[in-house]
Amino acid sequence: MNDAAKFFARWRVRLGYILAAFVLAFARPTPRHVALGAAIGLAGLWLRAYAAGYLHKQEVLTVTGPYAHTRNPLYLGSAMLALGAGVATRSWISAAILLVYFAVVYSVVMRREEGELLERHGQSFKDYAAAVPLFFPRVSAARMPGASAGKFSAAQYRKNHEHQAALGYLLLLAALLVIWRLRAR
Repeated sequence: MNDAAKFFARWRVRLGYILAAFVLAFARPTPRHVALGAAIGLAGLWLRAYAAGYLHKQEVLTVTGPYAHTRNPLYLGSAMLALGAGVATRSWISAAILLVYFAVVYSVVMRREEGELLERHGQSFKDYAAAVPLFFPRVSAARMPGASAGKFSAAQYRKNHEHQAALGYLLLLAALLVIWRLRAR
């Protein structure tokens, strides 16, 4: 793992908190923009929840459900959350901070994780990577030879602690509404 990958693997969440302060400082939210951002974010939260219900981290190569459309449905959901947050802030500076952070951090993280999956799963991962795009999803689900059907599991969703993403997003939206209210006085 290169130095940048190690850094982002260790610090991406902590950096996100620091950047959130800047995003909120530049925010100029309105209830309409927060509602629109919430709707976009809800789609991202749904995708993350759906993906988390399939994902068995460090156990198996997950290739079914949303993973048959994109190798990184959790990060695609995160991108939708970032887009929703950018809309909710009603600030091009905040949106740019979110976009740059996501593009830099997650491009490194996705490549690092690919290396780990290749090392762990070898040819199975190579076949999967050849059939399923890294980020932007394919319309039809890829059919992987020998893959079990797999299905969504609420228990797996809970095990992956995905509720934390929903809670964090709701807190961000609440903070934006507080900012709007304070500035409206």
